[in-house]
Amino acid sequence: MRSCSASSSKGVRQRAMCGIFGIVGHGEASNLTYLGLHALQHRGQESAGIVASDGHILRAHRQMGLVADIFTAPVIDGLPGDAAIGHVRYSTAGGSQLKNAQPLFVAWAGGQFSIAHNGNIVNAAELKASLEADGALFQSDADTEVVMHLLARSKQPTFEAKLVESLRKVEGAYSILLLTEDKLIAVRDPHGFRPLVLGKMKEGAFVVASETTALDLIEAEVVRELEPGELIVIENGVLRASMPFKPAPRLGRCIFEHVYFAKPDSVLFGSSVYEVRKRLGMQLAREQPAPDADLVIAVPDSGVPAAIGFSQTSGIPYDVGLIRSHYVGRTFIEPQQSIRHFGVKLKLSAVRSVLKGKRVVVVDDSIVRGTTSRKIVKMLKAAGAVSVHLRISSPPTQWPCYYGIDTPSRTELIAASHSTEEIAKYVTADSLGYLSLEGLGAAVEDPKRSTYCTACFSGQYLTEKLSRDSDAKLSA
Repeated sequence: MRSCSASSSKGVRQRAMCGIFGIVGHGEASNLTYLGLHALQHRGQESAGIVASDGHILRAHRQMGLVADIFTAPVIDGLPGDAAIGHVRYSTAGGSQLKNAQPLFVAWAGGQFSIAHNGNIVNAAELKASLEADGALFQSDADTEVVMHLLARSKQPTFEAKLVESLRKVEGAYSILLLTEDKLIAVRDPHGFRPLVLGKMKEGAFVVASETTALDLIEAEVVRELEPGELIVIENGVLRASMPFKPAPRLGRCIFEHVYFAKPDSVLFGSSVYEVRKRLGMQLAREQPAPDADLVIAVPDSGVPAAIGFSQTSGIPYDVGLIRSHYVGRTFIEPQQSIRHFGVKLKLSAVRSVLKGKRVVVVDDSIVRGTTSRKIVKMLKAAGAVSVHLRISSPPTQWPCYYGIDTPSRTELIAASHSTEEIAKYVTADSLGYLSLEGLGAAVEDPKRSTYCTACFSGQYLTEKLSRDSDAKLSA
């Protein structure tokens, strides 16, 4: 698996999304890790795990399901120590197995260590094949396990040197936490694809997490984001930072974190996620107006800030036309095929009193396959909307992400093979408008998008292997 991905036995990659949290120097490390993972639950609902160290022994608990269901008081009591790391994971079908839950944990000649990873190692298949040819035995489908094998085989004198040597062999996205008996290590890839932030508690404990929302929950002060290519080691209450990796030609901060993935109350890449999403909506209103509409609504929850921005700029009133059920996660067991259309209705319901007789602008963050958008538009019309104008606060998603965000293959992305007009007809919308790449850059206050990865919209992958593959497909 990539930090958060898996591969089936047939070699088909299954992407996933993840969140990581680590703390060192606090007597209730496991309990605080539980809280941190709870704050990051939006980044993965399939499985969760915590590994804790008491200075001598590492103890682990991993399970399928939600954080609150997995980590009961007796489980937390069985994870003593003043240091811990945790992980939440969501994957597509095929990688949904306990063996792929993280953090991964191993005992080896050098002692014990555990690893939690958010991202995706794009050359993992090649590295794994080489390691297996040399006798390595893999216990999971995790890309992360490749790093563990590389580390264990390194001849470097220290654990940190072994890790650096190992990571210099991998290509792709990684924000990683490692826990040994006596230290916590955090490292971010040279492109800075996935977020990673450092915090500190009043008691002196250091905290590292995927998003600032996890630090806010446990009342830790945000110190700073880790720099792309930075490695920090926290041992005996002292933090050491270094930059052991060659800088990438350009940064590759994932722009889709701002569009959809991160929690709105987080500060990401130096900007408020809520404010960025609101600006996306404001720019969308300028580029794709709907002057004859009566009402702006959002596809909750990620579309709400953009819908508010669209309303404020367009002058069209905002109201709540769709209600999201908070008792259904991102995945659920669907009924048989004949009644599968109830899937969207389990997650969303229309407010008839708001929609009846209205010309409605509905703002969403993205369209992937188009099937969900089609069901939403039909739901709104069935609830009495006279017309539905779909507005998307990002450009067309035409390319899959290989850096740790769950997207299907290019053949399944509707915008890769259909025009905007064709997509509008398929989803039964009266009109459809996307935000431009230029508008997206303006909203994140980087007009040239020189510090962001926009590969899912542009096909311009930043890592060498994927760049070559993409160029080959474009020229074919």
